Amino acid sequence: MTILIPILGDQLSPNLSALEGVDPQAAVLLMMEVDEETTYVRHHKAKIALILSAMRHHAEALRAAGWTVDYVKLDEPDNAGSFTGELARAIERHHPDRIIATEPGEWRVRAAMEEWQDRFDVPVELREDDRFICPHAEFDTWAEGRKQLRMEFFYRDMRRKTGLLLDDEGKPEGGDWNYDSENRKPPPNEPLLIPQPLRFPPDAITREVLDLVARRFGNHPGSLDHFVFATTAQDARKQQDHFIQHALARFGDYQDAMLIGQPFLWHSILSPYLNCGLLDPLALCQAVEAAYRAGKAPLNATEGFIRQIIGWREYVRGIYWREGPDYAQRNALNATRPLPGFYYDGQTDMHCMAQAIGQTMDHAYAHHIQRLMITGNFALVAGIDPHAVHLWYLEVYADAYEWVELPNTLGMSQFADGGLLASKPYASSGNYINGMSNYCGQCRYDVKAKTGAKACPFNLLYWDFLDRNEAVLGKNQRLAMPYRNWAKRPDKDKQAIRADAKRFLDSLTR
Repeated sequence: MTILIPILGDQLSPNLSALEGVDPQAAVLLMMEVDEETTYVRHHKAKIALILSAMRHHAEALRAAGWTVDYVKLDEPDNAGSFTGELARAIERHHPDRIIATEPGEWRVRAAMEEWQDRFDVPVELREDDRFICPHAEFDTWAEGRKQLRMEFFYRDMRRKTGLLLDDEGKPEGGDWNYDSENRKPPPNEPLLIPQPLRFPPDAITREVLDLVARRFGNHPGSLDHFVFATTAQDARKQQDHFIQHALARFGDYQDAMLIGQPFLWHSILSPYLNCGLLDPLALCQAVEAAYRAGKAPLNATEGFIRQIIGWREYVRGIYWREGPDYAQRNALNATRPLPGFYYDGQTDMHCMAQAIGQTMDHAYAHHIQRLMITGNFALVAGIDPHAVHLWYLEVYADAYEWVELPNTLGMSQFADGGLLASKPYASSGNYINGMSNYCGQCRYDVKAKTGAKACPFNLLYWDFLDRNEAVLGKNQRLAMPYRNWAKRPDKDKQAIRADAKRFLDSLTR
């Protein structure tokens, strides 16, 4: 008897559910690099290199653990170019009695997998991905009957389920569930004290992958010049330990801060490894909690980090699978403007945008506030097509897989789901950016100017956004004050803002 077990590029975990209870002597693990997955969007070169190198290293680790691995490289001449095509070839090679797979992370791949049994006349067992804390059925039960699916209440249930940061009576450590109000300090003027993440020089496997990506994906966005990602579980754990030791203590205070030339600050840079399977999310949270219990990190930092993983990460996955494949097409604000070209080269006079996009192209990374309140905020207030914004985020970030990226973009960032996920649009003027960064001081625009050629575009577009979307957003209670302030403005001021905003928006397509 032979069991064929396909393992995908975001399933690089030794404890994958598809392997549970399987005798390594009776199984063949199939790992496939396929053109369909590398090109369905134009993924950042460094993102492709990370996944392919991590896959190749993981195959070696599986072989060392006693598994037989059938590995298909991207540039092999007979590569069929798709998971289904490669599975067909593997069936011819191995004649399996059955196929066991862990469910994929995306609707697109699941639809293909669900056709395998009828297509190949081989029994297919699709197992739930138990690397996540909240199974699909549990999330659906939580969501059933709720008028609003607010993350905060889901997060509290995940705290109770995992026992993380609870006291002996089962109450939240410190008395509160959430310490986000303590995590909004502006950036400190001490760049020499900012810890730097570990850098992992490419080994022979990674160098081979980098050469392949440079040859094959030259028209994809981003650079390979700064590639220093961990590509093994061992190195990913080293990065985890480095973060906990050197950066966690100040992560909470400065997680929203932004500084010129400092792309990482006190962030962990662990999400690419969590999302491809090199790190276990619960084990990471337990290690972070242990640092707090040992007095090595304050509660606001520890709680804020854990909330991002067992709260937000699990929550957006639940939203993704509950809402279905059509979620990507929602457009509650009817935004239709094309994505400006500077999203790919950073060539814009808006210094904050140039900084966020520039580091994205260099590192396939930007932290959550740069994504939400810089590039996402601009797309929102400029009225850019949310589907185009979604595709951009999916392309350019090393941690972007549709299950996690799509709800963050369509729901949180662009409000395209009409408020299912976020209670209000995350739109702001330049004041927020100026308060949380040092970007504005080197910008040709004046963050304090409200109208005119020198006015910060975020100032113009924020009020124009509220004005043109009043029919949809005017009754949102969280926007009541901005709309009252807009209503009080003299008509001549409103007309000036509308005219200046139109001039700027028209310039984006020239």
